[in-house]
Amino acid sequence: MSVPTVSVVTIVVTAAITIAVAVADFVPAQFVVANSAEVGVPRRWIPVLGGLKLAGGVGLLIGLAGVRLIGVAAAAGLVAFFIGAVATHVRTGVLHNIGFPAAYLLASAASLAVLLA
Repeated sequence: MSVPTVSVVTIVVTAAITIAVAVADFVPAQFVVANSAEVGVPRRWIPVLGGLKLAGGVGLLIGLAGVRLIGVAAAAGLVAFFIGAVATHVRTGVLHNIGFPAAYLLASAASLAVLLA
């Protein structure tokens, strides 16, 4: 794969997984409700957090479509969001599923790096 192809795949995959988890927040899926309760996030925050994830995922796609500044802002926002998610897991000692927010954080950071390159 060429570097541009890897860049596009990185951003598209990050957007897809972020939008997918946002949809799970809006449903709300049982795993979202259980995980949020376990780390002390009030249920009423779930749709708001889903909205932030959805905005980030869509923003990545807008960045890919040519509005680079929106993509960079979306990626930076997602990095900040998932730093907060990982920190929340660490603060509450809920480490058995920390890999999920950590994976989203890594994907978001990779997308940010690609967009800034």
